[in-house]
Amino acid sequence: MSRHAPEPEAIAAILGGTHGDPFAVLGPHGVEGGVAIRAFVPDAEAVTVIARDTNEPLAELERIHDAGFFAGAVEGRSLPLDYRLHARRHHDGWVFEDPYRFAPLIGEIDNYLIGEGSHQRLWERLGAHCVEHQGVWGVHFAVWAPNARRVSVVGDFNQWDGRRHPMRLHPGGAAVWEMFLPSLAEGTVYKYEILGADGTLLPLKADPFGFGGEMRPKNASVVRRIDNFAWSDADWRATRRARQTIDAPVSIYEVHLGSWRRGGDNRFLSYDELADQLIPYVAEMGFTHIELLPVTEYPFDGSWGYQPIGLFAATARFGEPAGFARFVDRCHGAGIGVLLDWVAGHFPTDEHGLGRFDGTALYEHEDPRQGFHQDWNTLIYNYGRRQVANYLHANALFWLDAYHLDGLRVDAVASMLYLDYSRKAGEWIPNRLGGRENLEAIDFLKRTNELAYGADDGIMMVAEESTAWPGVSRPTSAGGLGFGYKWNMGWMHDTLVYMSKDPAHRRWHHHQMTFGLLYAFDENFVLPLSHDEVVHGKGTILSRMPGDDWQQFANLRAYYAFMWGHPGKKLLFMGQEFAQRAEWNADRSLDWHLLDAGQHKGVQTLIRDMNRLYRDEPALHQRDCEAAGFEWLEANDAEASVLAWLRKGREGTAPVMVACNFTPIPREGYRIGLPSSGRWREILNSDAEIYGGSGLGNLGMIEAEAVASHGRPFSARITIPPLSSVWFRLEAPG
Repeated sequence: MSRHAPEPEAIAAILGGTHGDPFAVLGPHGVEGGVAIRAFVPDAEAVTVIARDTNEPLAELERIHDAGFFAGAVEGRSLPLDYRLHARRHHDGWVFEDPYRFAPLIGEIDNYLIGEGSHQRLWERLGAHCVEHQGVWGVHFAVWAPNARRVSVVGDFNQWDGRRHPMRLHPGGAAVWEMFLPSLAEGTVYKYEILGADGTLLPLKADPFGFGGEMRPKNASVVRRIDNFAWSDADWRATRRARQTIDAPVSIYEVHLGSWRRGGDNRFLSYDELADQLIPYVAEMGFTHIELLPVTEYPFDGSWGYQPIGLFAATARFGEPAGFARFVDRCHGAGIGVLLDWVAGHFPTDEHGLGRFDGTALYEHEDPRQGFHQDWNTLIYNYGRRQVANYLHANALFWLDAYHLDGLRVDAVASMLYLDYSRKAGEWIPNRLGGRENLEAIDFLKRTNELAYGADDGIMMVAEESTAWPGVSRPTSAGGLGFGYKWNMGWMHDTLVYMSKDPAHRRWHHHQMTFGLLYAFDENFVLPLSHDEVVHGKGTILSRMPGDDWQQFANLRAYYAFMWGHPGKKLLFMGQEFAQRAEWNADRSLDWHLLDAGQHKGVQTLIRDMNRLYRDEPALHQRDCEAAGFEWLEANDAEASVLAWLRKGREGTAPVMVACNFTPIPREGYRIGLPSSGRWREILNSDAEIYGGSGLGNLGMIEAEAVASHGRPFSARITIPPLSSVWFRLEAPG
């Protein structure tokens, strides 16, 4: 045996794939009189060391073991030695770079920050990156697996053999395994093969930081570049802060990219096809933002993206990452912001995912009372582990930075805040203070928002939070969670329950429509009619409306106009803008053919016109989140099911009056008290013929007269058509 061969035990460990420090055995090592080189090349019968620049043979390695272990020395040379290996088998030969001659790429500062759990650009160090290293192009892989005995990169390039490319455990305590594999490039398919601390070989794992994934049902990671996108949205990013603050008109179109529209044979549209079709539609409809159901890579279509595996990968269902970047860029070019539903509350148990990643409960809790969601059969992140929190913090920053997204809507916040969420007594563990609040998750959410707004205060962070937790959209410095906005789930529930009642019974439920104003300004609210309201047997917004077909459409239009006139930003799930009749089915396109019918076209036109008015009338958006922007005119006429209020902007802007009639009885000559005399122009009537209504109205104008009513010195007689909402703007003060 060559004097440059390692101990037999080390050779056996390399051949068996159990050696925890392969760089101590393989690659170049300085020895007396030269450089020893060792290589494991299972397919080779002979291996020669050759100079990289001249291909000159430098040494013939001895075959130490028939399984393909070679060792030898280049005499008279010293480290670093620039070489390649020439392997031969029968009449075949191939030249390749020795991956074990390359130095680490993760520096001391990165190592320290990773270990500390404070690396804010973690995606730039972990994962798979196409780089040039020591004059050679290849892919650098790095993964956190503190309890692993051995980690290897596997793929087609090495026959999925974990013995061939075991990684280096980076020194310094960060527990990061890394390796540079020369000659690999974008498009390489790979996973990690991990040997647990107990010697158990785990199922192959996708890369937690992978920028791409295979199209399901395959589930490997794919090397993708994210550093070469061509952006043209500098002007948008410079001005977006003003478009997303609480005094801006924010009207959000919630979209599931897989079912907004399908191509021939029910295929998914690509990111570029969606850009061609979706963006012009949203712009024409007047929405200011698109909110995407999760596009982070996920294995099961039926989860709609809410059970993601690849948190750093734009799903391959619609194309490559560059395609998603082009989609966002084109949205910005059309003046449309892009929000992403972000899932940090749970993750699926698929064996190629994060669950027991290195053989231990690494990302999740060991105890299922803390680490398992019974409702969704998913795992819960251990927010108290600093590296796990860092992983999620970095992911939030990644989407905002790498893909120029304008904000994140954080899913299922309530499930994160409470340890007893959807659990019975004995199924959860109290916090260190004996309470039910998840203190680690609270700290995690606060820090996420601090980091996101600290990186760019022009973005918006939105919480889907369904409880009365105080201060969700208040700054962390004031004791809040630090979100910019919160979904108003209570408003959504109460008003939909009311609207589902027969108008004859609404008088008994009148204050379900007014109750939301008791807390409307406690948070910065978004009023959502989301995807959750059109699935699981709930039907659609239209199908919840009572009455015959005409009444259902009238109710729907009245409700939408009530919503757009109500304080709060707006969110509407796709298809509801044209009164989709069938419950949402994520496996097929929306029913666009319905627009051939006048009633559906009318609802779509109403939404378009309300978005325009919401944007153009300062009173309807400037004080969405301020009590000073709202004044009840009539809140208590339950008998007539009539509501009326004023929306007010800043000084110098014209107020807008909204009046709603939720019965099929026309309210003609209905007197409404007003703060001043003058003419008020009818700017929207949900009963207009163009929207599919009867055309009853106020001939475009009402006049306030000096007749006291509703505690005000002036009033006007107005017509509120059946099942309708009417808006008036003060045109000429008296």
